[in-house]
Amino acid sequence: MVKLFEPYTIKNVTLKNRIVMSPMCMYSSLKEDGLVENWHLIHYPARAIGQVGLIIVEATAVHPQGRISMQDLGLWDDKHIDGMKKLVELVKQHGSIIGIQLGHAGRKADVKGDIYAPSPIQFNERYKNPKEMSQKDIIDVVDAFQQAALRAKKAGFDIIEIHAAHGYLLNQFLSPLSNKRNDEYGGSLENRYRILKEIIVKIREIWDGPLFVRISASDYHEEGMKPDDYIQLVEWMREDGVDLIDVSSGGVVPNVKIQVYPGYQVKFAEKIKKETGMAVGTVGLINTSDLAEEILQNERADLIFLGRELLRNPHWPYKAAKELGYPLEAPFQYRRGWK
Repeated sequence: MVKLFEPYTIKNVTLKNRIVMSPMCMYSSLKEDGLVENWHLIHYPARAIGQVGLIIVEATAVHPQGRISMQDLGLWDDKHIDGMKKLVELVKQHGSIIGIQLGHAGRKADVKGDIYAPSPIQFNERYKNPKEMSQKDIIDVVDAFQQAALRAKKAGFDIIEIHAAHGYLLNQFLSPLSNKRNDEYGGSLENRYRILKEIIVKIREIWDGPLFVRISASDYHEEGMKPDDYIQLVEWMREDGVDLIDVSSGGVVPNVKIQVYPGYQVKFAEKIKKETGMAVGTVGLINTSDLAEEILQNERADLIFLGRELLRNPHWPYKAAKELGYPLEAPFQYRRGWK
């Protein structure tokens, strides 16, 4: 049995296969208003035609000051809902499940005006010095995540993912390298988790569907977060209502050494899955169908998140099916090309 093309049910949603389009910023909201543009309406549905089981829309800002760039998509205002509805409709028309990643860049925001972080520590010389978030700032961000999730629900998304990886705001709170606070949001692991916990709980008040969290399982720094730290965090996240952990790594501090090779992050997902029993997705230069299938056959992860491969080839699932001997039927318009 080819596991890559087995359906996968999580909570109340069933994916037709285990292939996931990883959220990847497109920097294509060119009017700097966070609105969906024609690019997005072509880019994402193309992967649905390509038979990707789950498509997760790029990191979408819950607050205008939380954008990674001024060209990021947003869900901080009701004006964003209509464009997202159209995007959802187009993707679902071709049989894919669609999710959205909600995030805040924190000290890695490249926007006009002030930027904010758990502590006033600059990421590097390219970024501004952030202002330390007050208690009110934290409450406002937690509420912004909830309101963005409510807009995602109104737009018709099937899955929500919270972005707590790659050195963005929630990752900054989790890591002792970027969180030097001495209040209830800093210090112990439990305190550093507090803002993420509050966001999960707030989203769960209005969202019944699957809830994912993307994490950076290693800071690649001896004083930073390590995979063992995330075992406890994942247990807490499950208790608070998270259904799957999307396991990535790195990004919280610059200039670290990372040994990169095909599947280099799979070991992190495998550890979390085996030690917690939590459903996990894995990502990181998974560039062949054989590697994807090996990961699933050996139960190292439940879902395969693809980035670069789906940028290069929107129809990668057809290629993988042919290589693995699975009879994946293309839309009738394309069947001549996949005989």
